[in-house]
Amino acid sequence: MNRSVLSGNELFLPARAVVLQPETLCNLDCSYCYLPFRQRRNRMSIEVAQAVADSIRAWTASATVEVCWHGGEPLATGRTYLSKLMDCFNGMDVKHSIQTNATLINESWCRFLAGRQVHVGVSIDGDNSDNVNRVDRSGRPAYGKIVRGIREPVDHGHEVHAIAVVSDPSAERARRLYEFAASLGISELGVNIEEQEGVNATVNAHDRAEVIGFWSELTRIWAENPVLRIREVARSLGCIGAVLRDDSTVIRTGPAIDPLPTVGYDGSVTLIPPELAGFSGPHGSFATGSILVDSLDKIIARSEGSRWIAEFARGVENCRASCAFFDFCGGGHPANRYFELGRLDTTETNYCRNSKIALLEGVLKNAQPDAAGRTHPLA
Repeated sequence: MNRSVLSGNELFLPARAVVLQPETLCNLDCSYCYLPFRQRRNRMSIEVAQAVADSIRAWTASATVEVCWHGGEPLATGRTYLSKLMDCFNGMDVKHSIQTNATLINESWCRFLAGRQVHVGVSIDGDNSDNVNRVDRSGRPAYGKIVRGIREPVDHGHEVHAIAVVSDPSAERARRLYEFAASLGISELGVNIEEQEGVNATVNAHDRAEVIGFWSELTRIWAENPVLRIREVARSLGCIGAVLRDDSTVIRTGPAIDPLPTVGYDGSVTLIPPELAGFSGPHGSFATGSILVDSLDKIIARSEGSRWIAEFARGVENCRASCAFFDFCGGGHPANRYFELGRLDTTETNYCRNSKIALLEGVLKNAQPDAAGRTHPLA
């Protein structure tokens, strides 16, 4: 199959990453978690991992493919078994990454991750007072274990990227978060304003000025002390700079949806957002196939005819027609549309307001162009 064109209308971009769920069980019970099966032990079989490897082998002929292990808690799979799953991809041009709550990381895990050159992403929301939503299965704070799990690889010289969930966006929260991440030696910080999705029904509506202030202050304090990368600020500055340079590549001319296949422990394949895996909507399960039956290429190509993806594609076009932020955002995410509004062809969500619109407006408060159209945050 031609990897640049998946169908006549080119709904999907070529896939360059795949998310795998090696284990549904998680040893934490975070209050905002969206995962439906985190208290059950369901482990991916070697057969499923091998089928994924066989599917992406052709993809690796033209580019490195990211294989992201995302649970549950992937480290709960255990080093021996996780090693067997990863071995299915030996000899292929892949880059392994893992998203972990860090509580299980020790020196042995550090050696394992370093030996396989695994990109490490951890989840922590800030200092002890800002990390109260992250607790273990008995309701005990997980902060101490998380911090130890982050310091271990950092002390061994490994880069660690962190994702923080922020439930209370404000300028003061932004200052605390950045200073905390910098003090731990984090290399990159991603920030997710808490989202209403999956089994987390918390409504994520916030005062717009407060959220803009959060992003503005996060940009400002980073500009004063840029010791780590902030994912959202970097993306925003890249987009702003492209617009100022009149770079036409920033203009989205088609749906251009990243299929980002997520393969569940049982081989089920859900496209676009991992957050929809394991859920069903009005049109049935969001899963669009099984890796044990068809290749990912076949599932992606066939999925363009599925009712929920067609509904989401209409939503993307509705966004294009109505939203001034479309070229930056690309039309939002189906999980946020579904869990907030119950449909996939809707437009603006609280997620859009918090993490796209307010983000760009907050960064713009601190950005100025130079003569070449490059943007520089004001210190």
